[in-house]
Amino acid sequence: MKIGNIDLGHRPVFLAPMEDVTDIGFRLLCRRLGAAMVYSEFVSCDALVRLVKKSMRKLEVCDEERPVAIQIYGKDPAAMADAARIVVDEAHPDVLDINFGCPVKKIAGKGAGAGLLKDPPKMLEITRAVVDAVGSQVPVTAKTRLGWDKEHLIITDLAEQLQDCGIAALTIHGRTRSQLYSETADWTLIGQVKRNPRMRIPIIGNGDITSAEGAVEAFERYGVDAIMVGRATFGRPWIFREIVNALSPVADDGDSAGLMSLDWKMDILKEQVETSVARLGEFSGVRHVRRHLANSPLFKGIPDFRQTRIRMLRAETVDELFGIMEQTRQLIKQNSPEGVI
Repeated sequence: MKIGNIDLGHRPVFLAPMEDVTDIGFRLLCRRLGAAMVYSEFVSCDALVRLVKKSMRKLEVCDEERPVAIQIYGKDPAAMADAARIVVDEAHPDVLDINFGCPVKKIAGKGAGAGLLKDPPKMLEITRAVVDAVGSQVPVTAKTRLGWDKEHLIITDLAEQLQDCGIAALTIHGRTRSQLYSETADWTLIGQVKRNPRMRIPIIGNGDITSAEGAVEAFERYGVDAIMVGRATFGRPWIFREIVNALSPVADDGDSAGLMSLDWKMDILKEQVETSVARLGEFSGVRHVRRHLANSPLFKGIPDFRQTRIRMLRAETVDELFGIMEQTRQLIKQNSPEGVI
């Protein structure tokens, strides 16, 4: 599969853009574990054109994480075009992505993100403006949803219209804006878009990919060119390795059984903590990452884990957090002596 001239391989798996999650440290970790491309946190075009420092820091990328996409959002075509130029000049991303899918009220309620599903002509105007501004320098892609609500499932026509504006690929999340993240993602229309003979650009499926088995089904049943994984990475960045191994089975780090041990996974989580602390300092770094650890599927099923989870969410130092993790490691091993989960 290619986006523009970027060869992403057969059946690639991407890390979805997520606010306060997909910072450079997490992107690097996911790339190492098998993500074919990673996306930045989404960045406000209005903040970029004002050169707001916090937003400009989101444009920091490094060669080790490439290919990397920077995602921007906004509701004004001219501001989006200006922001796109800033992104290309400052970050030199491999892909520039337009956010037409964020459902949260503070964005969609103000007419940006998924809010533009109520105004397709404005969405297309923004897309043309961004493509005209930077499309000759970098592939421009878009990410959106099925429609505003179940009475307005517009994605099949919208996909063609976005393609006509010049985007190089389209990611579709299998929910409407009104659904937010509730109910089960519906991939039926994603598959319908992919099967449309008039669609020439790659179609990337997104929504409820939480296992290697689900990833394989998404490719085989719906025919998408790539898949994107989001919330399932919380406390489980190794999901990329699980999916890649299922798509192209190989021995994992010399383990002939292809299993990733408890110790290996715990060390990955500790590395995530250390990376966050190195970037943000101990206090902010621990606060930034502890919610991921507390929600890790590693700890599901542990008897009476609720109090330990609360302690994780309240931890303020690396030593405190690592101490809780070590206690949890030993507790898991008592129930699984082989250390495999």
